[in-house]
Amino acid sequence: MKLKEIIGIIETLAPLGHQDDWDNSGLQVTTAIDAEIGSVLVCLDVTEEVVDEAIASGAGLIVSHHPLIFKGLRTVAGLSYQERCVIKALQNGISIYSAHTSLDNSFRGVNHKIASVLGLINLKWLDSLEDAVSGTKGSGLIGDLPRAVPASEFLTSVKEKFGVSALMHSVPSTDLIRKVALCGGSGAFLLGNAVAAGADCFISGEFHYHDYFDTGTMLVELGHYESEQFTQDLLVDYLNSKCPDLDIRRTSSLTNPIICDK
Repeated sequence: MKLKEIIGIIETLAPLGHQDDWDNSGLQVTTAIDAEIGSVLVCLDVTEEVVDEAIASGAGLIVSHHPLIFKGLRTVAGLSYQERCVIKALQNGISIYSAHTSLDNSFRGVNHKIASVLGLINLKWLDSLEDAVSGTKGSGLIGDLPRAVPASEFLTSVKEKFGVSALMHSVPSTDLIRKVALCGGSGAFLLGNAVAAGADCFISGEFHYHDYFDTGTMLVELGHYESEQFTQDLLVDYLNSKCPDLDIRRTSSLTNPIICDK
């Protein structure tokens, strides 16, 4: 299958027009847009270990969530891990494509995957970025648990579902949790929306220190990687459904750069 055909399929799910102005979703590295691709490696972050894995497995394309290149590289001399990844990918004929906020802001994207893990129903955008009729583009989500649960039970469930041993959170603002807001990655910019929507809890990958003071809703901080880890499964499942003849696999590399001692 040609690279440009796979890109078209990805952008059906995550149109580039859905990305934020500051972002750099899209094709990052390639030697030829018409390159034939037989194997795809999916990851959250492109690292040197991931590129090595792509080489070893014969993958012609790496599809990541976080862009390898956010800003223009001043050199391509192997001085940073980004430069080394670009060089190694080009030397081995590997293309790199990133679906970042284009996937965050899309219906059935990153945040809908998180909501499914949490088991939320009655989903609505925290911030709709298009008219209410289409409903295909927005930031964050808010939904309901099937039943209200004590805050302590909810926090235990979140730890189990996301595979984390500990959570940072504020004091619960209510004894029972039912209405849950969420945003994968850095969601602090939506805190006002979550409070205005009456969320009992707002889950995200990262908050700022001062966000924890007197917000009116319980903040639950998962960690950036932890909050978006299931994006890899989302992309693998989607590509498998649309490209059954391709070898699609999730990276075996843990790319979380943050170490938490238990």
